[in-house]
Amino acid sequence: MLGHPIEPLPHARETVEKLASAYRLVLITKGDLFDQERKLAQSGLGDLFDAVEIVSDKSPATYTRIFGRHGDGAEKSMMVGNSLKSDVVPAIEAGSWGIHVPHELTWVLEHVEPPVTAPRFRQIADLSELPRLIENIGKAG
Repeated sequence: MLGHPIEPLPHARETVEKLASAYRLVLITKGDLFDQERKLAQSGLGDLFDAVEIVSDKSPATYTRIFGRHGDGAEKSMMVGNSLKSDVVPAIEAGSWGIHVPHELTWVLEHVEPPVTAPRFRQIADLSELPRLIENIGKAG
């Protein structure tokens, strides 16, 4: 597995490039430090992020701490990810927006019910929809 090539999600590069010019982008990833650093380096996206946080646990407290360190707190932050359990739900519980980008290869242990009644939950088909979603949230907010 360590030698398996890294393939960013569809539309990842152009979306991150577009958002990087207008927003502070922090990559939050969970797992082994060296493995996550290797994957980020192989993705070719590392230089587009303002910061990278590799954590052992993605909990509401983790998101609160990171959103406070790298921005204006959870209320003014957004977590975008393919795991409802690790990315979206705890970020919403911390007070941020949680955007789910479903992916067919999400680990079975990461499956939970979508928090469809949470006012800060959204789901998009792929990352190309993210800039417009952020724009619409900004207009409504």
